[in-house]
Amino acid sequence: MFASKQISLSLEDDDNGHSSVAIAPDETDLQPPSMYQVVLFNDDYTPMDFVVFILQRFFNMDSEKAQHVMMEVHTKGKGVCGIYPFGIAETKVAMVQQFSEQNEHPLMCDLQKVD
Repeated sequence: MFASKQISLSLEDDDNGHSSVAIAPDETDLQPPSMYQVVLFNDDYTPMDFVVFILQRFFNMDSEKAQHVMMEVHTKGKGVCGIYPFGIAETKVAMVQQFSEQNEHPLMCDLQKVD
């Protein structure tokens, strides 16, 4: 949990008609954003090289890391590409799906909330 201090300002008048500013700190708890895994799912048609390319292009993985994740997708049925706040995860899923469709591959990509 993150704590952030905010300051409340109020204008007060005393009995002599003079104004003063009162400063009162307020503590507000800020919650970190919910995080989501972007996951690729195995299929029998998408070439392994295409999956590696996706991982390098959209998830900035080096060749070794991309090969490792591609093998997880191939052997375990799915692989985690990265963990992001919802908006970024959603955008990455959309980009991967669009690129896969444009290249006529049935590669499935989705997001899953991290507990």
